[in-house]
Amino acid sequence: MKMVTAIIKPFKLDDVREALSEIGVKGITATEVKGFGRQKGHTELYRGAEYVVDFLPKIKLEIAVDDDLAERVVETVINAARTGKIGDGKIFVSDLQQVVRIRTGESGPEGL
Repeated sequence: MKMVTAIIKPFKLDDVREALSEIGVKGITATEVKGFGRQKGHTELYRGAEYVVDFLPKIKLEIAVDDDLAERVVETVINAARTGKIGDGKIFVSDLQQVVRIRTGESGPEGL
């Protein structure tokens, strides 16, 4: 099993969710987060004063999937989230040691 963690632009959330649903992903956890990478933030004007916004709003998606679906999830997120501009995000794939569904006690791939 794999945990796919994707950091995307907030306005791409619906596109990514729909695309993942089409390939059979059953569950996603989405969290509003802030961060920066190569973008390094930007400057904004507020009441005539300029200030630097270091951390930009992003969405962190966590998707637990079986090994055979992980690569397809990565490709789907890339295709749905890409704008071609700086700040499109990152995807991290890590091994998932164990999953347990609390309600039924099912574990492993059945727990997903």
